[in-house]
Amino acid sequence: MIDLRFSEAELTAQREHIVGFVEDVVDDAGAEGAVLGLSGGIDSSLTAFLAAEALGPEGLRGLVLPSTVNREDNMSDAERVAEQLDIEYDVIEIEPFVEGLRGALPEVEGDEIAVGNARARFRGVLNYAVANHENRVVLGTGNRSEALAGYYTKYGDQAVDCNPIGNLYKTQVRQLAHRVGVPEDIVEKPPTAGLWAGQTDEAEMGVTYETLDAVLAVHVDGPLSTSATVDLLDVDRETVGRVDTLYERSAHKRAMPPAPEVLSL
Repeated sequence: MIDLRFSEAELTAQREHIVGFVEDVVDDAGAEGAVLGLSGGIDSSLTAFLAAEALGPEGLRGLVLPSTVNREDNMSDAERVAEQLDIEYDVIEIEPFVEGLRGALPEVEGDEIAVGNARARFRGVLNYAVANHENRVVLGTGNRSEALAGYYTKYGDQAVDCNPIGNLYKTQVRQLAHRVGVPEDIVEKPPTAGLWAGQTDEAEMGVTYETLDAVLAVHVDGPLSTSATVDLLDVDRETVGRVDTLYERSAHKRAMPPAPEVLSL
């Protein structure tokens, strides 16, 4: 595998760059601060640490939005991060919203994807309700690996105003999280979107983040062909093909909703 980690100087530069980015987004919006959904995972925790550095504790509002499929320790970690950073936060159970959906559309019962994506979208609705009420922007927690693989819910966890760590591959997220002081157990635990019970990112995508990041860097972002990627990374063609498929099938998530061409009348 290739090494995507930053040098010490690059780590410092990335930290300063992201902190400045968050400051600029809030200032340009004329906002009073930012809202961030806290999941207890590495991405939201790193974003929280950097946003609190940019805005101060008073400038960041956290929302912990558990459902019945979330691991209790993840929600405890989300609160632990908020308390460590001394930011105001609220805990809002989202399952009542999900039950409302099931009542209105009984046919979705048992459809893990439909209900799981609805959970992500309800969280987005709550983030924006608070943001609108308090004149804040909504910070996303998406990274580059998730964006290129399409591993997020359209109009759900990416219903946001910006993604401060959006240019970092997952392996770089881990490295920067170590640097800024995110608790070690949060950095190292298996990532999960928390859409249904027992779900993990790597199991659902069928590839580890280490391999995904490497293929994305040299083959999707980079110039290497499938054959050259297989040789360089010592992975099989099926793995490269799986990453290609994730990227190609999620192209619609990275584009504005299409409209017909303008007719000349």
